Amino acid sequence: MLFHSSLRTELARSFGATLVVLLTIVLTMLLIRTLGLASKGSVNPEEIMLVLGYTVLGYTQTILTLALFIAIVSTLARMYRDSEMIIWFSSGRSLAGFLGPVMRFSWPVLLVISVMVFFVWPWANQQTADLRDRFASRGDLQRIAPGQFQESSSGRRVFFIDKDTADGTEGRNVFISSIEKNGTETVTTANSGRIEQIGDQSYLMLRNGQRLEAEVQTPTKPGRIKVSEFEEYGALIGATTPRTRSSQALKARSTWALMTEPSAANQGELGWRIGIVLTALNLVLLAVATTVSNPRAGRSGNLMFTLFAFILYFNFLNIGQRWVGSGQLSLSSLLLMLHGSVFLICTVWLIKRQRNVSLRGWLQRRLRSEPVEKIGQTA
Repeated sequence: MLFHSSLRTELARSFGATLVVLLTIVLTMLLIRTLGLASKGSVNPEEIMLVLGYTVLGYTQTILTLALFIAIVSTLARMYRDSEMIIWFSSGRSLAGFLGPVMRFSWPVLLVISVMVFFVWPWANQQTADLRDRFASRGDLQRIAPGQFQESSSGRRVFFIDKDTADGTEGRNVFISSIEKNGTETVTTANSGRIEQIGDQSYLMLRNGQRLEAEVQTPTKPGRIKVSEFEEYGALIGATTPRTRSSQALKARSTWALMTEPSAANQGELGWRIGIVLTALNLVLLAVATTVSNPRAGRSGNLMFTLFAFILYFNFLNIGQRWVGSGQLSLSSLLLMLHGSVFLICTVWLIKRQRNVSLRGWLQRRLRSEPVEKIGQTA
């Protein structure tokens, strides 16, 4: 039918344009944040694009939800503004009749949102956590970069190499500052250094250098400084710290694991994932039920309402997740109170506009009928 095809075509055009704009904005923001993490040493600079790709995948369900909401609101607002809605209403179409083509267009997007939030979201977070853990737990040899001060994995050593060879096994003008377990501070400098494998450990063999040891001063023992020179000195730098498993974070846990282990924190994360899908569905109903446009007004009104409703809904969703995670609220109560109430409000609002019910008009009719009733009682 012309009505269904024209509406779905315009929705697809608006949805595609909105999705491209939102992806560009989000991609730019996440790129800046990822570059900041790389500069702080939390992300491998060589894996920036990989981390960025996983992060964008993790935010795809939110982007699709907002893009779908904006597309429906902008399309219906344009039809009101151009008086196209009056033509459809005059031809026998009702506001509830728009739900059919809108839902036919929306259900593939809602399906993609469900797949993304239930499966892709934890997988992307798992991959990002693995990349960060692997980079954080890399050995001290991998941390050394020519011309840069680099901290060891334990945080007790600082390395500096002026320049190295092409194969990265030998460096010039080596500087090492470390703090021993007993509190002694040592500063070691050498003209050159090379990497040697002795057994299962890797050593940095320094040549022609100097070592300065400064003992910690105490009230009973004065601090002493010891300076020694050496022709060759070996420093153990190949040991790595135990790897921390960020994959145990809630965001990286699979949906099945959250369902089979019903702890408060898992229920909170599960409620957030289910809530994303219900939020997308409720926003579709909200867009049809509340969108209206005055031809004399500007276009910014509907856009501001869309952004305000989206931000407010998602803030309530995040607050509900924290309440469920802390045990203050159950998962079923969250779904019923938040998403059920929004669904009920959207349904009542749609029925009100469908039947053209006005509270102001009802009050005026009520006030007009009261004098007539009083006259009848007097007679």
